[in-house]
Amino acid sequence: MSTETNNYSSDLILSVEEALVILGGKPFFEDMTFHIHAGRKIALVGKNGAGKTTLMNLITGDRELDDGRRWTLQGITIGYMQQNITPVIVQSVQDFVFGGLAEDNEEWERDYKIAMVIQPLGLATTDSMDSLSGGMLRRAALARALVEAPDILLLDEPTNHMDLETIQWLEDFLQSYQGAVVCVSHDRTFLSNITDRVFWLDRGEMKVSPYGFKRFEEWSQGLLEQEGRALHNRSKKVEQELEWAKRGVKARVKRNVRRVALAHDEAQTFESDLSAYKRVTRKIKIEAPKPDETSMKVAEFFNVCKSFSDPHSDNNKIILDKFNLLVRRKDRVGILGRNGAGKTTLLKMIIGEMKPDSGTIKLANDLSFGYFDQKRSTLDPDKTVQENMCETGSDHIKVRGKLRHICGYIKDFLFDPEDAWRKVSTLSGGQMNRLLLAKVLASPGSFLILDEPTNDLDMDTLDMLEEILAVFEGTLFVVSHDRDFMDRIVNKLLVFEGDGKIETITGGYSAYLHYKAAKEEKGAPPSPSKSAPEKAIQDTVKSPVKMTYKLQYELEQLPQQIKNLEEECAALKKQMADPDLYNKDKDLFFETTKKLEAAETILETSETRWIELEDIRARAQEG
Repeated sequence: MSTETNNYSSDLILSVEEALVILGGKPFFEDMTFHIHAGRKIALVGKNGAGKTTLMNLITGDRELDDGRRWTLQGITIGYMQQNITPVIVQSVQDFVFGGLAEDNEEWERDYKIAMVIQPLGLATTDSMDSLSGGMLRRAALARALVEAPDILLLDEPTNHMDLETIQWLEDFLQSYQGAVVCVSHDRTFLSNITDRVFWLDRGEMKVSPYGFKRFEEWSQGLLEQEGRALHNRSKKVEQELEWAKRGVKARVKRNVRRVALAHDEAQTFESDLSAYKRVTRKIKIEAPKPDETSMKVAEFFNVCKSFSDPHSDNNKIILDKFNLLVRRKDRVGILGRNGAGKTTLLKMIIGEMKPDSGTIKLANDLSFGYFDQKRSTLDPDKTVQENMCETGSDHIKVRGKLRHICGYIKDFLFDPEDAWRKVSTLSGGQMNRLLLAKVLASPGSFLILDEPTNDLDMDTLDMLEEILAVFEGTLFVVSHDRDFMDRIVNKLLVFEGDGKIETITGGYSAYLHYKAAKEEKGAPPSPSKSAPEKAIQDTVKSPVKMTYKLQYELEQLPQQIKNLEEECAALKKQMADPDLYNKDKDLFFETTKKLEAAETILETSETRWIELEDIRARAQEG
C-alpha cells in the first residue's frame, strides 16, 4: 500500500489506485496506489527485479491492471525514452528525433529545438541513425523524448554513456522542465539535483518520500529501522502464542483450536516477513581483492605526446601534449573529461594496447593488470556465463587465489545460481557489466583499471563495488562520470579539458568543484615558485652520457629530499581530508591547495629526475 495520501488536487494528472498486477500467475503488485502531479520530479528506485520497468509500463498504459483503477487527466501526454532502438537505414538523426511530433510543427520551432536539445547532446542532425554508436543512439532516444515535451516524461538511465558536461546540461534542462518527470538512474548526484519526490519499490509495495532523492538514504533508513522495531515486537508476541499452543488444548474447544491455527499462521507470516527484511538490509560481504606486491613507483609518463587525425578538420586532435605523471602503488586516480577527450587512450597506453607518438612510459616490471573495458570485448556473447568465467571448462573459478564454485561466486554479484548456464547474449546491459566486474575482480592484479564501470549498474551493485574498491590495496585508475562514485573512491583526479590540457586535482569530484570555485573567485592559482632543486633539474634537462661528480652528488641527495616531500604531501593531504575545510575556512583551503600542488609538483619532478639520473648512472657503468 502506498504511503502517499489520495489527494485529487487540481494539479493531479495521473492516478493509479489499489492496483493488482499478476506476473507468472502470482501477485507482483497488490493494492498499490500512487499519484503524479504536474511538474513533479520523481526518482523511481528499487532493487533489480523490484518492478521499475513494470511500473513505467503502468504509467504509459502499455501494461493493463489486473485489478484496480488507472486515471489520467484528459489530453495528458506521456513520453518514454526508448532503451532499445533498431535504427532505420539512411534515416537521419533529425528525422528520428522529430518523428513523434505533429507534421504541422513550425520550422522555426524545429530550429529552436535543434539548438536547445539536439546540439547540446552532441548529435549531428544529418548523421544516419545506422551509423551511430550505442551511446549516441541512446542520446538520440533522449533527444526525441525531450523535444516531444510530454506532460509526463519517463527516463530510464538517461545519463549512461554521457560525459559530465552533458549530464550537467541535462540537469539544468530537467530542473526547468515544465512537465512531470519520472526517472530511473544509478547516478545519485543526478537524482539528488533534479528530484523532489521518490517512489521506492520495496518488496511489492510503493513507499513515497516527499523530500526528493537528496534525503532518500536518511528517510529509507528510518523506515527500515521502524520496521525492524516492529518485527522485534512481533517476534515476542509470536513466541508467546507458540508457547501457549505447545501446552495443548482440548479438541472440543473450537475457539482454542482456532487460536492454535492462527498462532502457527502468524509464525509463518512473521518468518516470511523477517526473511524479506533481512534480504533488504543485508550487506554483501566480499573478501577484499589483494594486489600483487609491487614497488612503490608503478608507472611514469615522461613528456608523452599523442594525437589522432581529426576527420572534421585538417588538424590533428591532440590528446596528450608533453604529459608527465608519476603513479605510485595505492594511488586511486579518477579520470574526468568530455567523450573523445582521450581518457580511454590514456588507459590503453598504460596496458600497452597503444603507443605514444613521442615521450616514454615506464612501468614497474612486476605489474599485473585487471582491466574493465566499457565495450565488454572480453565477454563472448555466444558462450554461457560459466564458460566466460571458467575458461578451463570447469565449474570452479579461482577468486584471488582461492577456488570457488561459479554459482556461489556470481551470487555475490546479484545473479541467480541458474544464470551460470545462460548465454551472455541473453543478459541485459546491467547484467553484462556485473558479469564483467565479477570476472575482473576475481583477479584484479596490482593495477586495476575501470573504464566506465558504473554504466547500467543499479545502486545495490554500485554499493557493492564501492565497498570492494574502498579496501583494494593496489593502484586504481577509474573513468566515470558518476560524481558521487568518484567522491567515494578516488583521492586524485585527472581532468581532460581538451587540446592536450590535463588538470591534476587532489581529492574527488567535490574537490574539483572547490578548485573551479577558487579559480573563479580568485583567478587561476599562480604556478608554484621554482625551488632550487627544481631549477637544478630544469637546468640539466638534457641528460649527458657521462656521470659527473655534480650529477653523482645530486643523485645521492635526492632520496632524502623525496622522503621529506612525501612527508609534507602526506601532512597536507591529511589536512585536505576534512570535507568541511572549504566551508569552515576558505582561505586556509586555498592556501593548503596551493601548498599541496607545489609540493606534489616538486615531488614528481624530483622523482622523475631520480629515475633519469639512475638511468645515466646505469649507462655510464655499462659503457
